[in-house]
Amino acid sequence: MRKNITKLLAGIACLCAFGVATPSFADAPAKTEAATTTAVAAPAVTPVPDAAPAAVAPAPAEAAPAAAPVANKGDTSFMMISTLLVILMTIPGLALFYGGLVRSKNMLSVLMQVFMVFALVIVLWCIYGYSIAFTEKTAFFGGFDRLFLNGIWDPAKGTFAAAATFSKGVVIPEFVFVAFQGTFAAITCALIVGAFAERAKFSAVLAFVVLWFTFAYLPAAHMVWFWTGPDLITNAATSASEALKAGWIWQKGALDFAGGTVVHINAAVAGLVGAVMIGKRVGYGRESMAPHSLTMTMIGASLLWVGWFGFNAGSSLEAGDVAALAFVNTLLATAAATLSWVFGEWISKGKPSMLGGASGAVAGLVAITPAAGFVGPMGGLVIGLLAGVVCLWGVNGLKRLIGADDSLDVFGVHGVGGILGALLTGVFAAPQLGGQGIFDYVTNKMSADPYSIGHQVWVQAQAVGTTIIWSAVVSVIAYKLVDIVIGLRVPEEEEREGLDITSHGEQAYHG
Repeated sequence: MRKNITKLLAGIACLCAFGVATPSFADAPAKTEAATTTAVAAPAVTPVPDAAPAAVAPAPAEAAPAAAPVANKGDTSFMMISTLLVILMTIPGLALFYGGLVRSKNMLSVLMQVFMVFALVIVLWCIYGYSIAFTEKTAFFGGFDRLFLNGIWDPAKGTFAAAATFSKGVVIPEFVFVAFQGTFAAITCALIVGAFAERAKFSAVLAFVVLWFTFAYLPAAHMVWFWTGPDLITNAATSASEALKAGWIWQKGALDFAGGTVVHINAAVAGLVGAVMIGKRVGYGRESMAPHSLTMTMIGASLLWVGWFGFNAGSSLEAGDVAALAFVNTLLATAAATLSWVFGEWISKGKPSMLGGASGAVAGLVAITPAAGFVGPMGGLVIGLLAGVVCLWGVNGLKRLIGADDSLDVFGVHGVGGILGALLTGVFAAPQLGGQGIFDYVTNKMSADPYSIGHQVWVQAQAVGTTIIWSAVVSVIAYKLVDIVIGLRVPEEEEREGLDITSHGEQAYHG
């Protein structure tokens, strides 16, 4: 009976997703060879000139239209490698990081949840998620012209569509962009499970992910990252008109290079709501719930650090200077956060720990994510140093203040680190502090307008607040629906025995 109910809920969720707006291919905006999709707020890049016009036609008064941009094989290879790195940081990176932090009786349950959530979201992404996140419709929700990845391959012309980057005349294959962004969606949903690890029903986790992915992640990705690309911007008028087609938070001018709001704050809020609504683990505060394998956690954290270079540097969408800047910021800020967390822990608790080192690294990775392509290396250094100590407080002081059993400190690291990084992006993106400032696509160079730190921080705060509220509301509704239909939590006796045996019929370790 439970299996039938689970299938029914999943079916209803998918129908709800498709029913948000009736597909209307006749009303969909016309597509050019460069698809109207990009991935992050525009970093300061050196634009590449438009492709040279085609040869002049025999009639001297008429010239053939400019040739469509062609994807560079170097950029394409770079983006495919970046996509593989994001997959690496999820499976096995995040899975092992989380798995080592739980008790041995729940190791496989966490691995299974991360693995299955990744697979589930990739399927949903290709069916309808990509279309809703990265096509034009409203400022909050995209349309359906890329439903089932329709229109990327044109069998009549024998051509593939391309996706815009952040330089005029530079594109990448749209299928590569689809895959890259799909991995972002998958790891975001997988991050959530750490907040209620060791006590949630497996079927409830999958059902919740379907609902939350559809109504929280996709709108957030659309609001923050969707725009029509730089090629249509030629003057002040087209700049204004194209901006009106972008996502709501993009229109405000918020900077989020690789997902401080869309990924980390979004997932952290969902996790915290889940930890509160599902309740504390049996024996929490009375029994030992120490990590069973810090070795696994260290391996997972290392894989996360390696994979994060694809996450951040890949968000430039091109193998160029901004990718290099994001790369060095990811390296430096993470190292700085590791040091500040460990030394902070050493001072406050008397001993440095491997768990502190791994947690500090993740905190640095989270905090630099929204800023990676916008701030200079010294700005990245400061963000990393602050992230280590602030997130150390987040998993100790703030956690006690909230009183929720956030099992693996998803909010303390990803929520606190994401908020800190998003706000500091507005500070250290300032050219006077070594940042990239704001790029003007009308003049194809850095904006001549003075950069206002106060104004940009206020814009960043609006993006953070919008993400928190949106994710919280969707999460409460989604958890409640799942609880009514399936039930969120396993029975107490199953929780005590461990989810590996009771939910999956297997053990992580034998003998």
